[in-house]
Amino acid sequence: ITSRFHYCTSLLRGSVVNTRVGSKSNCFISLIHSKYYCGTKMKSALVLIVDGSEEMEFTISADVLRRAGVAVTVAGVEGSNPVKCSRDVVIVPDTSLAEAVKKGPYDALVLPGGAGYVKFSASAEVGNALKEQEKAGRIVAAICAAPAVLKAHGIAKGKSLTSYPSVKEELVSDYKYSEDKVVIDGNLVTSRGPGTAFDFALALAEKLTDKENAEKVKKAMLL
Repeated sequence: ITSRFHYCTSLLRGSVVNTRVGSKSNCFISLIHSKYYCGTKMKSALVLIVDGSEEMEFTISADVLRRAGVAVTVAGVEGSNPVKCSRDVVIVPDTSLAEAVKKGPYDALVLPGGAGYVKFSASAEVGNALKEQEKAGRIVAAICAAPAVLKAHGIAKGKSLTSYPSVKEELVSDYKYSEDKVVIDGNLVTSRGPGTAFDFALALAEKLTDKENAEKVKKAMLL
């Protein structure tokens, strides 16, 4: 690690290989563990899931962030049992939200959309996690219908955001509404739906790590 560049180190046939990967001071990716570090702290994201969550938005967000070297924890809002998503894809959370918050904080808290947003909105536990995240100045990210969860819990009022069209009318009175694919306002990141999930996840990857790292992930996925 130097003052201008960071390096990633891996073992290849018993030898150590260093490759320059970017320009953020005191940050690097370990190719052995695929984790992104700044100083000694690994970047982290808590991705919530509940019955009815949109599986593309959930999976693409979690997967792209892991490809970017972010330590992703998948937390079930209703416990750690398997979750049935909106198109019947079943996801097994790493842990429950109740347990996950004990191991925080996380650099980003991510909400997928889908019909499950109603359960996010009704959950005091989700509301508390969002309020703590906002109070600490950490990233809050929501896609599709999930920005309506922010309104339900009084998060980021007055900021710019976007959402799935069906919840637009719920948001226009309390937020500066945009129809851009991804909207970033400080530590708030929002996006529109399944078709913008890669844009959303890559924007998060860039915000958590850096632009060069996000571009490498994008290129490797042939986007």
